[in-house]
Amino acid sequence: MTNFFVRAGQAAALAAGMFAASLAFASEGGNLQQSGARLDDRASLQRGAQLYINYCSGCHSLKYLRYSRMAEDLGLSEDEVMGNLNMSGVKYGETIGTAMTPEHAQQAFGKMPPDLSLIARVRGNDWIYTYLKSFYLDETRPVGWNNTLFPNVSMPNPLWEMQGLQHAVLSKPSASGEAHVERLELRTPGTQSAEQYDQSVRDITAFLAYAGEPAALKRQGLGVWVVLFLAAFTLLAYMVKKEYWKDVH
Repeated sequence: MTNFFVRAGQAAALAAGMFAASLAFASEGGNLQQSGARLDDRASLQRGAQLYINYCSGCHSLKYLRYSRMAEDLGLSEDEVMGNLNMSGVKYGETIGTAMTPEHAQQAFGKMPPDLSLIARVRGNDWIYTYLKSFYLDETRPVGWNNTLFPNVSMPNPLWEMQGLQHAVLSKPSASGEAHVERLELRTPGTQSAEQYDQSVRDITAFLAYAGEPAALKRQGLGVWVVLFLAAFTLLAYMVKKEYWKDVH
């Protein structure tokens, strides 16, 4: 009976958490775009790691991922990691931190930017992908940027040079005088085409998905062999059964 109430309490807590998450997502609006991020694409993960280090690690840490583990999983050498991806100068076996201090963060953003180790597990790949494509210029915001998926976000667009500058096209004011964002319009092109930028964002999304669960790479690889083993075992069991029962009748 005690176990029953424990399970019921756990189920209620899970339901409450899912309900709260759905409310949070609803408050941030937006239809999510399909990211197409793949953990089995090593080249994408390598590009995503480089983009993350260059554009995101200045503010956000990955405190649950070590440089050495990333190198092993993504097929990178220690020299490649330490020479090209370790911007903070820590040892090879240490976690991926950020050079931003709490004091600097307080001055720039009013708080320390969050660690992104688990962002893909909390938000999902499609959320990250859509978020990085939804920034637009907004002079009313302290940092000059806003986001249609996460309204009134307190960070600027870290990838604006690649994407270009998007502006919001507003609807006609309602009876209350409010207008909402109908769509985003790219008025100043960036260094990448729309297709190239989509791929860059997809690569970052894939890397963050990997960072949230590095063991997923090996688990997925092992899963293929498990399926092949079960298929071979099923065939062998069928042949044994057929041989064993052929003389019964």
